[in-house]
This record gives sequence, structure tokens and C-alpha cells, in this order.
Amino acid sequence: MPEIQISEKLILLFYFLPIFLLSLSIHEYAHAIFAYKLGDDTAQKQGRLTLNPIKHIDLIGSIIMPILAFTSGFMLIGWAKPVPVNRSKFQNFYRDDAIVSFAGPLSNFILAVLVYVIYNILNSTGFEFSNTLTNIFRLTIIFNIFLFCFNLLPIPPLDGSHIIFDLFPNNYTAKLQRLGIYGTLILFIFIYSPLWAVFMNVVNWISSYFKIS
Repeated sequence: MPEIQISEKLILLFYFLPIFLLSLSIHEYAHAIFAYKLGDDTAQKQGRLTLNPIKHIDLIGSIIMPILAFTSGFMLIGWAKPVPVNRSKFQNFYRDDAIVSFAGPLSNFILAVLVYVIYNILNSTGFEFSNTLTNIFRLTIIFNIFLFCFNLLPIPPLDGSHIIFDLFPNNYTAKLQRLGIYGTLILFIFIYSPLWAVFMNVVNWISSYFKIS
């Protein structure tokens, strides 16, 4: 019995890891392309203006953490290498920074919508989906909805915190920035608190609009 459970985890990991890497690469590329369009060529000079996952992979966050999460059963969050952004190159510092920050989560939401549309187009033509292919479509949608919601949390260093910094008055922003040094700890506490269940309910509620059979 344990062998069956382990094999199922490995199969799920085999499906999930490419989805994970692709979704994070699109997320980081969105940051890079919007920063570039708004005047910051830092990411472009460092070769990050690409969808190539190799350029965005962080060994620990993109490979080791997902594997540990699947094999251990613990709730662990992975990550990609953050795209470097030089905000001093923006013409409108706060507006452009907010746009670049929002571009990442938005790209994940758009990807979820596109995958959902592609699935329904194929389904309407009579295309026969295997259980495996259906699960890949479903997992891609749910994971990208999760990334969209998670990255909009106003907790440093997530994108949502940057958006808050850019939208609120400077005195409030300074307080949030000072709070940023505790961001990872706050995020860890949040994940293992009852609030996480509330957050996942929101993710599931949004995902319910993208159900596939």
C-alpha cells in the first residue's frame, strides 16, 4: 500500500513539475516584458526577457521545494528567480512599478483562462481526452488561479505588497516597507494559520468558474 501511494505521488509530481516551471516562467517573463516596455532594460540585459524556464529556475525554489512538498506532504511554497527591476528607470515610478508587479499574477490568470478555452474548444470538436490529459488541463488551471491569488497577497516580498506600496501614501508605504523584513516569517505564519483555509476557499471559488469534466 505505501508503494502505491508513493508511486501516485511520483506520477503527480511528473505531471506537476513541468506545469509549475512553465507557469512560473510565464509569470517572470510578464514582469520582464512590462518592465522593458516601461523603460527598464535590466532584465533584458541579464537574459531574462524569455520564456525559457532555464533562465528563471531557482534550484531550491523551483526544483527542490516542489519535490519536498510532494514527497513529505508538508505545505511548502516554491519560487522562481525574481526578475531584476530597476524602478529608477520608470518615468512614473509608482504607476509603472504597480503595472510591472501586477503583470506577473495577471499572466497566470490569463494562462488559466486560455487553457480553459483551449480545453472547451477541443471538447466541442469531439476530441477524446484521456484521464491523464484532463488532469493536466485541470491542474494547470487550478495552479495558475492559485498563483494569481497567492501573489496578490499584500505580504512582502509578494507582488501584492509592491502594489500596496505604490497605491498608498508614502507614510503608510514606509511602515509597510519596514514590515517587509519580516515578510517571509509573516508568510510562513499565514500559511500555517486558519487564514490559509480562507485563502484556499477563495482560490477554490474562483477555480469553480473554470471547471472541466
